[in-house]
Parts: sequence; C-alpha cells; structure tokens
Amino acid sequence: MEQIEKAKDSQLARDIEASLPRELSREQQLALVRSFLKDNFVDKGMCADFAIHDKGNGNPHFHVLLTVRPLKENGEWAAKCRKVYELDAQGNRIPDGKGGWKNHREDTTDWNDKGNVELWRKAWAEYVNRAQAAIGLSDRIDHRSYKRQGIDKIPSIHLGVAAFQMEKRGIQTEKGNVNRQIAADNKLLKEIKARITRLYNWSKEEAARPQGKDSIMTQLWQAQHEMNRSAAHSNYGKAKALKQSAALFNFLHSNGITSMQQLHEKISAMNGAYYDLRGQLVSGERRRKKLDEHLKMWAQYEKHKGTRRQLD
Repeated sequence: MEQIEKAKDSQLARDIEASLPRELSREQQLALVRSFLKDNFVDKGMCADFAIHDKGNGNPHFHVLLTVRPLKENGEWAAKCRKVYELDAQGNRIPDGKGGWKNHREDTTDWNDKGNVELWRKAWAEYVNRAQAAIGLSDRIDHRSYKRQGIDKIPSIHLGVAAFQMEKRGIQTEKGNVNRQIAADNKLLKEIKARITRLYNWSKEEAARPQGKDSIMTQLWQAQHEMNRSAAHSNYGKAKALKQSAALFNFLHSNGITSMQQLHEKISAMNGAYYDLRGQLVSGERRRKKLDEHLKMWAQYEKHKGTRRQLD
C-alpha cells in the first residue's frame, strides 16, 4: 500500500477498534471477529488485517486495518476515485471557462460513505448478540445511544484500562467517581419520574371527578389517611403521616392551590420541568463526553507530533 500511495498525507488504511465479550473463549472471540470481518468487509473487496489485544485486565478488544483502495482482478491496486465530466442536456461536456471541462471526483467504491459507520456498528452488535446467545448468555448490547433507545439515563464514561485496573483493586479514580455520581443521578431521576407519574395519573383522575364541598386539603388528607392507615398504628407510622401532612399543607399553601384541577395543573408543570431537566443533564453529559474525546485526540497529537516532524 505504501508503494502506490505517493502523497505524504494519503490515507493508507482505515482503523477500526471494538471491544470483545469477556465471557467468550479465545477461540470463540476469533470466530466472532473473522465472521464479522468476512461478511462486512472482505466479501465487499477489502483486505482486513486484525489483531486481538488482551492484557488480562478485563478489556479484550481487537484492532483491524482495512484497505481503502480496491484491487483489480489481476491483483494490482485500482484507483480509489475517477474523474467524471459534467454534461449538458445534449450530452456534451461543459466548458469550465479556464480552457478545460467541468468535472467532479467520484469514488470507485462506497467504502467511504459516512452511513457505513452506523451500518458497521449495528452489524457488530448483532454479531456479538448472536455469539452471546449461542453460549446461553442473556446479556445484549445495543449500538444506539440511550437517547435513540428512548432510555431516560445519563450515559457513563469510558474508564480506560488504567482506571479500570485501579477501580478493580479498590482504588477510587476521578473517572470512577464520575460514573458513581452518574449512577446516583440516574437512580434519583428514575425515582422522581416514578413519583411524578403516579401523582400525575392520580391527580388527573381526581380532577375529573365531581368536586364536593370539602376543601382540597380535606380531600387529600382523607386520601393520604387511607394510604397510610395500615402503617399508622406504630409511633413511627403516626410521625411519618404527620410529617407528610405538614409537607402537603406547605406545598398547597406555597403554590396557592385550592382545587384538584389546580393541583393537577401544577403536577403537569412539574412533569414538564422534569423532562426539561433530564434533557439538559443528558445534553450536558453528551457535550462533556465530546470534549473528553477532543482532549484525548489532542493528547495523542502532542505525543506524536515530534515524530511527524522528523518524518517530514
């Protein structure tokens, strides 16, 4: 490949990296990688050179280098692109006003199509899931983000080998602490969502019923009394019920709520505020993750820029 690529900034190969299921044996991992590469790359004309890396640190993965230039039937390298002249309605070439003809570059293969990344990631998830199902594992992976899956969770960050090993030995790391905080935030968001959903459904039903002469405080106290009746026999249960009643009164008073309809409207607004907050948290984590990727790329550049200058 280096013999035919003359430009110093030519792309010699495409590099892909993916994690391997730790539950698979080495033979099963090899079979998984080979079948995936053959069906998705080799059968389409690419050459694939892969290696499995496993330092015993719980992070087995593979790297593959894929050719970006097709091969001719005689084994020689073919062109990656060709010049295509633009034609008018009569099929004639169009002058470019500079003594030549208008033209554009056209790839000879679809290997550089940006949509391939999504297709390859989806295919890898399907191959991994089939391999895990074949040995009786119920765990499944999904190439889509939580947002695309419709899951209300903040994504955790990748620990990396060093942080993973330290966490495994019981040493807390900055990345590990971030993931623990994310797990706690996800748990809290789940609890808040469940509570607001229950309140929303209940208040909607109550607001639709004909309202009697009793005040909203009396109605809510009666409903709360029914829910807490079984636990109110103990001193702890009575104290908890009294605390909840006080909190309920303060909530109604501070928000000026005097009817079930007003209560339902307030809970509806809280429900909307929850989704706005969740969206902001997820968006913030996504931006932070993107920034981490940029910092990682910059660190790699700083590490190797001296070598690049020597080659230039």
